[in-house]
Amino acid sequence: MTKIRPFRLAVPDATLDYIKARVAGYRWHEMPDDGGWEYGANMDYMKELCAYWAEKYDWRKHEREINRFAHYHAGVGGLDLHFIREKGSGSAPLPLIISHGWPGSVVEFARIIEPLAHPQQFGGDINDSFDVIAPSLPGFGFSSRPPRPYGPRKMANLFNALMTGTLGYKNYLAQGGDWGGAICSWLGFEHAACRAIHINILTMRHPDGPQGAEETAWAERFDRDQTMEDGYRTQQATKPQTLSYAMMDSPVGVAAWIVEKFNSWSDTDGDDIESAHSKDVLLTNIMVYLVTGTFNTASWIYYGRREEGGRILSPQGRRVEVPTAMALFPKEMLSWPPRSYAERIYNIKRWTTMPRGGHFAAMEEPELLIDDIREFARELR
Repeated sequence: MTKIRPFRLAVPDATLDYIKARVAGYRWHEMPDDGGWEYGANMDYMKELCAYWAEKYDWRKHEREINRFAHYHAGVGGLDLHFIREKGSGSAPLPLIISHGWPGSVVEFARIIEPLAHPQQFGGDINDSFDVIAPSLPGFGFSSRPPRPYGPRKMANLFNALMTGTLGYKNYLAQGGDWGGAICSWLGFEHAACRAIHINILTMRHPDGPQGAEETAWAERFDRDQTMEDGYRTQQATKPQTLSYAMMDSPVGVAAWIVEKFNSWSDTDGDDIESAHSKDVLLTNIMVYLVTGTFNTASWIYYGRREEGGRILSPQGRRVEVPTAMALFPKEMLSWPPRSYAERIYNIKRWTTMPRGGHFAAMEEPELLIDDIREFARELR
């Protein structure tokens, strides 16, 4: 078994001072008109956020909150993977790996780890407990970077090795949104130890495309909806290194690139981003990219997926046959297809239409997500 090493986050003061100075000294430029969020990250909000960042934001407070979990590093597949491990209460907690995406990090899971591991402490049943494993994706945050871009299929190989080889689980469940949804799909498709998957996004596609009027209408609507979202995705999938020269030099640039997504992908009240996410939540996630210097290598996953073959799970049309649950949050930016389409890719056993919530489900609607994971898992215990 690979040696597991405890890890505690302790960012040097010099790193924090550098970031604060760069934010405070940012030279703001002008827009031809205020533009709202139409042109991208709204300048008025960015000025407000950065003033708070430079004057009031307390990283050390959030560092302590992150460190309340048990963090580890382990060598897996030639990489040094970081993961949180919260062992569940009771006599038979189910192993559960939860995977984040971009532009997220393990801090997305701050409000779901403990309730999943210790439900009895939150008004739930101890028999619903999980051993929760939350890794940082390779190249993201506290995990080391791969030697070249890895896509979600390669990352699934590493996460299966983490669960079965490093941690010694015979089988496990997997949950994820964003890239985590793609990783879960590959875990369920290719790794026998993965008993079931729960995803809150559908990133994969069937090689035969949509069938019938309802699926065709969805596909056409999806393409229209993504027109204004494709820029970042295309850049990161083709020329991530060029983007990195600017981003690695500018904390405000990284913040704007990420905040734009949290605004447009979340279930907000109009364009009030703080109706879904507080300044502290936004900045703590952004700081993970900055204090680790991983904006560049985190963007590699888009390049890696393109090399792996894109969104097609199986050119032969085979599907994920392990039990699959899908949690449909209505403001998910990758709009949900008709169930008929999804069932050609997954063996769907649970299909939950949520009353509210968007792309960052664990942050926006943790209780809804937790309840759905628990309900699904009860059928597997």
